[in-house]
Amino acid sequence: MANETQDASDWAGDAEQRLLDEALILAPLQGWTWPMVRAAGRAIGLSDSETELLVPHGPSDLAALLARRHDTVALAALSDPAGLKIRERIRAAVAARLDAAAADEAAVRRWAGYLALPLNLPLAGRLLWESADALWRWAGDTATDENHYSKRAILSGILASALAIRLSSGREAAMSFVDARIENVMTYEKWKAGLKAPNLLQDLAGALGRIRYGKGA
Repeated sequence: MANETQDASDWAGDAEQRLLDEALILAPLQGWTWPMVRAAGRAIGLSDSETELLVPHGPSDLAALLARRHDTVALAALSDPAGLKIRERIRAAVAARLDAAAADEAAVRRWAGYLALPLNLPLAGRLLWESADALWRWAGDTATDENHYSKRAILSGILASALAIRLSSGREAAMSFVDARIENVMTYEKWKAGLKAPNLLQDLAGALGRIRYGKGA
């Protein structure tokens, strides 16, 4: 029974990744939509009902799969952080994450447009938080108090805006932005004092919209 469960899990994980591969091909023209998801499923030999069983939330599930794939790619590209100052670690981690997303630029623009919809902003926030958490953990952060949350909230905002710049103005412009903001990450107490929490989702929506439409940040 355990082997059967593992086999089923392995099949599902493999099928999800193959479905995502097809979605990256189809999304630039079809958008991040249910019809695109079903078309991607048919491309890998699944019926519509099988696709819906595999990814019951359709575009949302694929959006999460893409973000987590980019996290995995970024972490795999990073070397041992030992010997790097914390600022250097954060810079390297953000650069790797931006490069991973930029490799799928056309699909990422449609992905961002989907996540910028008001109903999807909570999902966008969770995915950015996951990315920020993964990067901070790679950098060696072990904070468990409120600092844990502050650092990830700041880095989530930087990632969203930096990705918008990366896709609209290129890598150099994005990293210039990141360099200017890293000090904010390191001085999060000052950042928290001036933070206007009600604007966080609005700022996130703006960054995602800039990714979609390619406008400068």
